[in-house]
Amino acid sequence: MYFAALLARTEDGWEASDTELDNVESLSDLADLARENAVDDDTVLVLIEQEEAWFGIVRIDGEDDPRIYVSDAAAAQRSAYGELLLTDELLGREPGSDDGPDLDALDLDGTEDGESDDEEDGGGADDAVSHGPVGDSELLADLGISGKELRALDGDALSEIAEVLGCTDVLEGVR
Repeated sequence: MYFAALLARTEDGWEASDTELDNVESLSDLADLARENAVDDDTVLVLIEQEEAWFGIVRIDGEDDPRIYVSDAAAAQRSAYGELLLTDELLGREPGSDDGPDLDALDLDGTEDGESDDEEDGGGADDAVSHGPVGDSELLADLGISGKELRALDGDALSEIAEVLGCTDVLEGVR
């Protein structure tokens, strides 16, 4: 089960809105959606969660490039919403590169020589993406959540983030 919400910072705190991502096809579309919900070009956080699997945060500050954090890249890669966040840049790949496994990033033990069945049928792509966090773990540091604290979150991470931001009731109101 997925949950996605926008948190827009205002003079009076945070405003939350449930957001539908079905019409969002790229990170650029997601950033535009966030900017449309910004109050006076202030910070907007897009929070996306797949229950018990992964969560992602996109931070938009005015016209700055989006800052992204994903708790588990391999889990997110198997999700349509996760694929929005997992840009080539975030994954350390050359833009426009093949979506197949990055052989330099794999821990090959030599048994793969001559075995191309997985690559030919599209399998093995998860191996190119690390299990674990990717992105800017410091994107919430100025809001009270250090990178170390963010990387340690699991379970109901979005509720824990909302608690630190002081907007638990606002976020729960759109769940």
